[in-house]
Amino acid sequence: MSHTAHIRSHRKPRRSASKIAMRAGVAGGVLSTLAVAGASGSANAAEPVTQTLELPTLTADLSAQVAESASATELAAANYQLQAERDAAAAKAAKEAKADLAEAKKKAEAKKKAAEAARKAAAERAARDAERPTLTATASADVSTSTATGSAAAVVSFLKAQVGKAYVLGATGPSAYDCSGLVGAAFKQVGISLPRVSQDQSTAGTPVSLSNLQPGDILYWGSAGSAYHVAVYVGDGMFIGAQNPSTGVAEKPLSYDPPTGAVRVL
Repeated sequence: MSHTAHIRSHRKPRRSASKIAMRAGVAGGVLSTLAVAGASGSANAAEPVTQTLELPTLTADLSAQVAESASATELAAANYQLQAERDAAAAKAAKEAKADLAEAKKKAEAKKKAAEAARKAAAERAARDAERPTLTATASADVSTSTATGSAAAVVSFLKAQVGKAYVLGATGPSAYDCSGLVGAAFKQVGISLPRVSQDQSTAGTPVSLSNLQPGDILYWGSAGSAYHVAVYVGDGMFIGAQNPSTGVAEKPLSYDPPTGAVRVL
């Protein structure tokens, strides 16, 4: 027995025959390829090699599919665009409809208020008309024959001289008057000082019936003590007053605007 029989070997384990053969084959193939390449390179060193690569061509079916896909994509984009435009138009229409509705409600409310105001004004006019005594034919005949004398004649003469002058609220003459300003200026001609405003002038004298008027009597419209207009009766069924900015100082028949009452200060 050898003296090394029991000493473990330090050599690597042997590879199997199949692995060795495989590696040998691979190596041989590589060497063969290199050899062929070298030989070919030597043989063709003076002549370059040109190689053409052919790309696969699209078949008719594939082209049709690509075209169909592109058409479908374009159609989908157009549909999205159309839908977006429809949505925008619908939103705009809804906004405009909301604004129109608000405007219609506003106009309806204004119209309703105007109608209520007109009805109220009509009712007030009807109430004033109901308070005014009706001038009978006899009363008209009685006043039509009256003639101003004395102080009343002076008042009437002054008033007739003011006809045609302007109406200005708060004016007391001599170029313009309001209703109570004209009455006060007329009676001032005969030394009578009247209150400044129509409310007080309507109670400044003795109440008289509209059927028994005399020239120089003060006429008033509205209630005594709260009259809104005054003028002076000048005889023959006529009165003179500063009516409004459009007519100015004017002479009118009693039927033009029948007064509510009258007072006598002369």
